[in-house]
Amino acid sequence: MTYHLDGVVIPTGFDVPVEPLRRAAHFTGEPGCIAESRRVAAQFLDQLRTECRATIDAKAEGAVLLVVSELVTNADRHSDGPYILELEGTDTTLTVAVYDSNGTLPRVFPRDPQRIGCHGLEIVRALAREVGVERVPVGKRVRAVIDLTGG
Repeated sequence: MTYHLDGVVIPTGFDVPVEPLRRAAHFTGEPGCIAESRRVAAQFLDQLRTECRATIDAKAEGAVLLVVSELVTNADRHSDGPYILELEGTDTTLTVAVYDSNGTLPRVFPRDPQRIGCHGLEIVRALAREVGVERVPVGKRVRAVIDLTGG
């Protein structure tokens, strides 16, 4: 923000761009990792509320926690090693990325209410405005961008 006083510009120091908040957590696949990943995400949402003045309603919070659960559960089930949860957020969006050591890209199945299981990515796609999957040198990354503003 810049104030003008009698034609003189007075910088306040508040007009610098704000970087998104970021956090990464490493998981070994031990029992309790999925619950711990949800705890990490809930703490990150609180940090966004405090530091970025984000207004996050219960629906957006639930979407974030469910996306984190689904992506971490998939990494836990389908990789042969540890996995990483990365969170990056602003006052309007949160990006959830999960890296694991399995280079096989997940399959997206057509909607089928009769199918038992394999609905994780379908759920993530319904909750996120953007979902991407890519191979990385040590496996793959699954990334979902979630609107926090109800948009």
